[in-house]
Amino acid sequence: MATPLTAPYVLTRYDSFSVIQFDCPRAVELLADYGLHCSSCALNEYDSIEIGVSRHGMSEEEMTEMLEEINEQLAKEWDGAHAHGTL
Repeated sequence: MATPLTAPYVLTRYDSFSVIQFDCPRAVELLADYGLHCSSCALNEYDSIEIGVSRHGMSEEEMTEMLEEINEQLAKEWDGAHAHGTL
């Protein structure tokens, strides 16, 4: 089980899918919403978001926008859970 967070989880282009899967399962769901189902790929232990994005034909701009949107959503969810004492 992942260690409880003391701040919102923040994704970067360098994070590997296997680490994300362990540390922040919610981020895996959000990545899948963008078509990156990489957590179930055999290469997820080695691939970073940056590599997964390039394999799926996303541009640098699309990746940056996706990461900003996902990080914003993770922060909102963390703030909401933190405010309600559910963390």
